[in-house]
Amino acid sequence: MESGSGRGDELQLRHVEKDVLIPKMMRDKARELCSDKVQAFTKCCQDSGFLMVVKCREENTALKECLTAHYTNPAFYEECKTEYLKQREEYRKTGIRPCQKEQRIPTSM
Repeated sequence: MESGSGRGDELQLRHVEKDVLIPKMMRDKARELCSDKVQAFTKCCQDSGFLMVVKCREENTALKECLTAHYTNPAFYEECKTEYLKQREEYRKTGIRPCQKEQRIPTSM
């Protein structure tokens, strides 16, 4: 069954996209959004050495709560899914992955 606009296939997600690629994007974005807690936990671990398990519980709990709030938020999933679909569409048009765009050397050197 073909859709009239041809966009039906573009909006379909493969298993790997739904279960691997979009969740990876969610983790990356959640780490950015929780960066203050990531930094606090990292600093605590660096300062505490072997005692980090005991001394950094509060920072670890705050970090987990922040990340989990994003991971379990359906709106955040939809936001990441929309961003992923835009990146995928751009890749299909240009053949350039999003991470490769930053690495491209300008041709006017």
